[in-house]
Amino acid sequence: MNAPTMTSEDAAALVEAVRDFSRNVLAPAAAAIDRTGRSATMHLPRLAQMGIMGLNLPESCGGIGLPATALFEAVAAIAGACGSTASMVTAHWLATDSILIGGSPEQQQRYLPDAAAGKTLGAFGLTEPGAGSNPADMTTRAVREGDGYRITGTKHFISNAGEADFIVVYAKTDMAAGARGISAFIVEPKAGGVRCSPPEPTMGLRGGHVFEVSLDCFVPAENRLGEEGKGFRTALKVLDAGRLEIAACAVGIAEAALAAALDWAKERKVGGEPIAHFQGLQWMLADMATDIAAARQLGLAAARKREQGERFSMEASMAKLFASEMAGRVTDKALQIHGGYGFTTALPLERYVRDCRIFRIYEGSSEIQRNIIARHLLG
Repeated sequence: MNAPTMTSEDAAALVEAVRDFSRNVLAPAAAAIDRTGRSATMHLPRLAQMGIMGLNLPESCGGIGLPATALFEAVAAIAGACGSTASMVTAHWLATDSILIGGSPEQQQRYLPDAAAGKTLGAFGLTEPGAGSNPADMTTRAVREGDGYRITGTKHFISNAGEADFIVVYAKTDMAAGARGISAFIVEPKAGGVRCSPPEPTMGLRGGHVFEVSLDCFVPAENRLGEEGKGFRTALKVLDAGRLEIAACAVGIAEAALAAALDWAKERKVGGEPIAHFQGLQWMLADMATDIAAARQLGLAAARKREQGERFSMEASMAKLFASEMAGRVTDKALQIHGGYGFTTALPLERYVRDCRIFRIYEGSSEIQRNIIARHLLG
């Protein structure tokens, strides 16, 4: 991958611009998106105008060339304003990262500039109904047919799929080879043979639509990413980046919950005294802030390794594991501080709780992250 070329000053300015955009544009619409289930793609024109759809890509592919540490902060800002929008954007990045990592220069130039400009939307087709935590169990297959492949199978919980212009689909070209038989393909739904369910009714991130995708389509050989059997390697590298982005989402939502709790604690009075004066509540706030700071530092440590071109698989898993579980603790405490008001839909606390719950499940559950970390430790 191309190294970022942006200066630290320019990166900081861009992150600040993303924060302003998130605060002024995304946050005011977040409650309505959650309530109605309207797709967060409603923000695509403005996101494209900001360059956000290509923040993960180098300039050579039409992107911004944002350093990984700044990317972490940008994702946190978006998620803190609207988790659904962050879900939609980072799912798009999983698809474009797949092409950046596994694709040829021709494929990169064919797909990535338009994706970076927000002219096209991508989806990442890995998970299946019977192959979530262990993608090697996938049953979707790609069989040689003429000058291409016939892909058949079903993918599940695929973000953006129903609205995507291209889906990076992982399928087995050798059913007997396990993970070594997985290849990756760029599938264009408009070519036919791709059917998406209605959006799944989800507990949180209701505007970050996920779909079941049924495949019986022909894909030309030129749409295969890399060699046959190398797809799982690409997926693992993509998931490293995706886990780091989930850690950033968790930090962003936790920060929003803490900010709400701090404001409430200063304003809410009991016996004529702000509840912020009570030591028990102060300790809750202190624990929340410490948890968030620790999660941010784990994420930034992984991002620095990514920035320097070093392997960061274990660090990404650590960041994702800690941050996703941290967000659950922090949002729950923030709701508790609000008392009965936190349990109503008039305030965003219950949305924060719902939105961050999935972080402990997708891109590898907390249990899978512990397995990955242990494997690295044990060599």
